Parts: sequence; structure tokens; C-alpha cells
Amino acid sequence: MEFDYLIAGQGIAGTLLSYSLLQAGQRVLVIDEHKPNSASRVAAGVINPVSGRRFEMAWMYDQLYPFAVHTYRQLEQLLGVPVFRERDIWMVLPSEQMRAAFQAKTSQGAARQYTQPANAALWEAWLHQPYGAALVKGATVLLQHLLPAWRAYLESRRCLWPERLAPSLLQVSDSGVAYKGAKARALIFCEGAQVTGNPWFGPHLPFLLNKGEVLKVHIPGFDSENIIKRSITLVPQEKEVYWVGSTFVWDYPDELPTAGKRAFLEEGLQQLLKVPYTVLDQLAGIRPSGKDRRPMMGLHPQYPALGVFNGLGTKGCSLAPYMAHALTQHLLHGKPLLPETDIKRYFNG
Repeated sequence: MEFDYLIAGQGIAGTLLSYSLLQAGQRVLVIDEHKPNSASRVAAGVINPVSGRRFEMAWMYDQLYPFAVHTYRQLEQLLGVPVFRERDIWMVLPSEQMRAAFQAKTSQGAARQYTQPANAALWEAWLHQPYGAALVKGATVLLQHLLPAWRAYLESRRCLWPERLAPSLLQVSDSGVAYKGAKARALIFCEGAQVTGNPWFGPHLPFLLNKGEVLKVHIPGFDSENIIKRSITLVPQEKEVYWVGSTFVWDYPDELPTAGKRAFLEEGLQQLLKVPYTVLDQLAGIRPSGKDRRPMMGLHPQYPALGVFNGLGTKGCSLAPYMAHALTQHLLHGKPLLPETDIKRYFNG
């Protein structure tokens, strides 16, 4: 079986890269074992133009966001499922200091076009918000629709092997790769947290794994299209049902949900909500992140038939479309990658 590219993994990175390569006319085979608690499948898919307690503009947002909207709209048309939804982020300000910081940061500069004051009275019966609230123009990528729909699309085109790639069975040469009868000019690893065990990239790239836990809750009568954010974030999933997250832990014994983090998330809920709720589910997943919070992408300098596309982090849904396109242009036409994302920054150091 002859392909142009093999892709290991079908999270948000593998999904967008396989889409970009197929759009460019390439023959693609995605090798992925479905894992319900992979980071992409646990994530809420939030796109937020501002970051952190200082409300700084997200890196390259003015370029990333329009490209993401266009790409996700194309995927909606192709797959016939809802994939992308613009939403306001209803940001509950936790203190007078934070309210002043938000007003100072968003009254001028790039963040101004994405933010505005909010009328806290609209949700006064539902939310504790003594210091008021603000609106941020955001969005969500409906990963619960996109990932399975793209997987089914790949299956329909015979572009999917539903298994985990075994590195020991991979044959690598100057002319390409071969894996269990499939040959291609290159293999791109989009394997999320598994990258730390990758014999070609794991020893060189400074990935740091962290564990996140989330809840799925039912809030009777509370039906908002907004993302609600304070110490925790509520993201609408369906009528009166919300994703609640997330936690962040560097040291952990396993991938299982914990009672301690459920208590932490519920404490955040109780600080935010004035009304009762019911916990429907708890999920946990392992996320790869880089030290500099930038994607890691490119071809291995010693094994140019092997590449990586990983480390998209919490901004993955805004980063993935643009970066997948950039990597496609690099693979097919040799166009240089952004220095901040190119893995050469680690191999040449």
C-alpha cells in the first residue's frame, strides 16, 4: 500500500494535519487507537483571545483566528456536523484588583476589539459575581462532533488503521518509511502524550506531561450559550449540561479521575453558582506541553522521513488549523516553519 504520508494519532493535531494534507491532494493513512480519555477528547475546545490573569492577547491571534474559523466552517460543510460555534466568554471577575486590571488592559490596545463590559444583572439569579463581569469574544470547537466525524470520514476513504502504532515495527530509510505493509515518504507523529516515549523525538523535545480533570454537570434551568469563566470554566455541551474544568497537576500516579480533584472543581462550582447542580461524569486526561508554550513541529534532522506535530497545549483549537497548514506547506514545498515552532530550536541548541 503506497501513501504519501502516515500520521500517528487522531487528536486535534492529527485531525487537522490529515485534513490539510488530503486537501492538498496527498494520500494519507492515519494510524490511531481510539482512546476516550486522550487530551483532545477530554478538552472543551475553547478559543479565547486573552490569556492569564494579565489579560494578554494570545500569541498570533489575529492571524490564527480567521484561519481557524475558515477551516472549521469548511469541515462543517464536508462532514455535515456542527464543528464550530462563536460564543461570548462571560468572565466573572473575582476581585476588585482583577476588575481594575481587566479595565486597564482592555480599554486600549489589541485586546480592546475582543472585550467589553458585561451587565452582571443578566445572570444575577444564577451566579455569584460581586465584582461584576466582562465579555470576551470567544468560540468553541465542538470536539465531541469533529473528532468522531473525521474518524468516520477517514474510515470511509480507507485512510484509517484503528490501532496504536508500534515503533518497533517501523522501518525508516532515507527514501521513506514502511509500516506493516504501508509505505510512505514520511511519518508524522501527532501522538499527544505518547510522544515522551517516542524513541526519535522523546529524548530531544522538552515535553512536560500534566494531568487534567474535568466534570460534566447538569444545572437545572440554567441554559446559557456563553462560556462562563471564573476560577473554573463552564462550557455548554447540550441543554443545561456543562463541561467544568479543569485541573492541572504535574505529578500523578495514573490517568484515573480522583476524589481530590472532583472536590476542587466542585468548590469552584459552589463559589460560582447560586443554584444546585448534579455531577454526571468525571474525566481525566494527560496533556503534553512545551516549556515555551509553543507548538513543536518539523522533520527530524537525522531522520527526515520522520516528523512531529505536537505540543499545541490549551490553545490547540485555535493553533491547529494554521499550524497544520504551515506544516503541510513545509512538507510539500519546503516553506520555512516559524522559528518559534520549528523543532530545530531543540536539536541545534
